[in-house]
Amino acid sequence: MITPRQKELIKATVPILKEHGVALTSHFYKRMFTHHPELKHVFNMGNQQSGKQQTALAMAVLNYADNIENLSVLRSSVTQIAHKHTSLDIRPEHYAIVGKHLLASIGEVLGEGATPELLEAWGVAYGQLADIMTGIETGLYKGATAKEGGWTGWRPFLVKQKERESAEITSFYFYPADGGRVADFQPGQYVSVRLFLPELNLFQPRQYSLSNAPNGEYYRISVKKEAGANLRPNGLISNRLHDHIEEGDIVEISAPAGDFILNTSKSGPVVLISGGVGQTPLLSMLDYLISTNSPREIVWVHGSRHPNVHAFKDRIEALHGQQQRFKRHIFYDQLEEIAPEHPYYAGVVNLKQLKEKAILPGADYYICGPAPFIQKQFQDLRALEVNKAAIHYEEFGPNVLALH
Repeated sequence: MITPRQKELIKATVPILKEHGVALTSHFYKRMFTHHPELKHVFNMGNQQSGKQQTALAMAVLNYADNIENLSVLRSSVTQIAHKHTSLDIRPEHYAIVGKHLLASIGEVLGEGATPELLEAWGVAYGQLADIMTGIETGLYKGATAKEGGWTGWRPFLVKQKERESAEITSFYFYPADGGRVADFQPGQYVSVRLFLPELNLFQPRQYSLSNAPNGEYYRISVKKEAGANLRPNGLISNRLHDHIEEGDIVEISAPAGDFILNTSKSGPVVLISGGVGQTPLLSMLDYLISTNSPREIVWVHGSRHPNVHAFKDRIEALHGQQQRFKRHIFYDQLEEIAPEHPYYAGVVNLKQLKEKAILPGADYYICGPAPFIQKQFQDLRALEVNKAAIHYEEFGPNVLALH
């Protein structure tokens, strides 16, 4: 049990973490991978290369230290991290490795400032956090195996269908290679796909949102092909799916995870706001609402660069024709002249332009896309007097957003 004195010591490191947090976490990852290179197969090296993972960990450590006296405020972020960990098959033994190298890094980065008393305090604090995390993750693992067709770790899946959705996005349909069923999931969740990257000589996991409603037979992900000669490892994985994974191939997939999910217990309107390939988890929510004949009013707001790269355009149009309660508003960065009765707009997604077409009494708003996109939509919703509790969002990759 952490003592009041140890809490004081942890709180006293907050200014240092604010100034040197990223330097500390960068040192930590370098140290850990030097001693445990096998963990490079577990961690997303694309996020390592971009610096996102170091920043995300620094923010997590800072928030933990800042709220050491009231950890309940961290419940949402801890749960989110736990889902990420289970999708990557993180186990309790990994926490021992991380703790060892995190404490060593604190000592090496802080130097004389890392007194034995401070290191002991951080050791106890880390142990407390590890216990919280492993407790949540154990529950998630048990929940995954309790489902029909559920599993933990990595399971082989057969690519039965590969379907081009636009000039950039392709869908992959995964069926269990063992012929069994697949576990149901909650609309908005993701799976991790693990591929071997010859360029890095590593297995690498990459999380992709499920873009279909639960069906008990297959999972579908819809992946954007990345352009450019010097791709980060994340782009290499997406492009390997496009260029090398074909129908009949086997890939490894983890069980569905994630807490960015449609609240199916509510009856009010649902407004789904996406940018680019960020529409994938929202497509799962949309398909679920339509397939279950939900009476809820649904508004689809999507932004794309150009009609040629707009995936699922025909699907959205077909649903609009079938369902009177379903409305759509599409924004294109590049838009040729279109008849005014069509729901197309020039420019980036602008909720203020839509106003009452998208801002509905009692609605819940789900946002997904790049960080700048999410920030803009969140700020616009707040400016339009939408309650913060009604706004739900997910950033692709390690979460570094802190919206208020």
